[in-house]
Amino acid sequence: MSQQYPQGQQGWGPQQPQWGGQQPQQPKKSSAGKIVGLGCLGVVGLLVVVGVVGVVASGGDDGDKASSKPVTAGSEPSAAAPKEEAPEAAAPKGAEGDVKITGCEVNSTTGWPKADVLITNRSSKTSNYIVSVEFVDASGKRLADAMAASNNVAAGQEVEEDAQSLDKVSGKVSCKVTKVTRYAS
Repeated sequence: MSQQYPQGQQGWGPQQPQWGGQQPQQPKKSSAGKIVGLGCLGVVGLLVVVGVVGVVASGGDDGDKASSKPVTAGSEPSAAAPKEEAPEAAAPKGAEGDVKITGCEVNSTTGWPKADVLITNRSSKTSNYIVSVEFVDASGKRLADAMAASNNVAAGQEVEEDAQSLDKVSGKVSCKVTKVTRYAS
């Protein structure tokens, strides 16, 4: 026995509309994913713009070269000797004037040079500091370098930091500040 299908239909495939009826419409694709993606991209872009404007508006002081006098390892001022007070006009201006090397040594066990750095915030705002120090020999040849950093230094506050290098050096070295970066916290 054979099975008979109505005219125009065969098997289980899609049925054609009868009597001029309309086919059901496919649901429209949602664009919610696009909207969420573009919204996130807009928020990230806004945060970048706000960050750039904040940095520019804070008026960060970036120093290029510090004109501080190098300190030689083993030449720290003795406690009995009076400290020389430099006149204010002779001190470097800006961030460079906020940093002074108070000690310079090479560890006898590791051979690593270290500079003791004194940061005095002379600006009117709480600031962050990044200090670059280099270690040179008697001929001026650069042997190593290091950095010291301190965050949230209040106006007028003094902070002591160490600039420690992990490069082995031997002999007598001098420490000098090469760059000071100061920006408002």
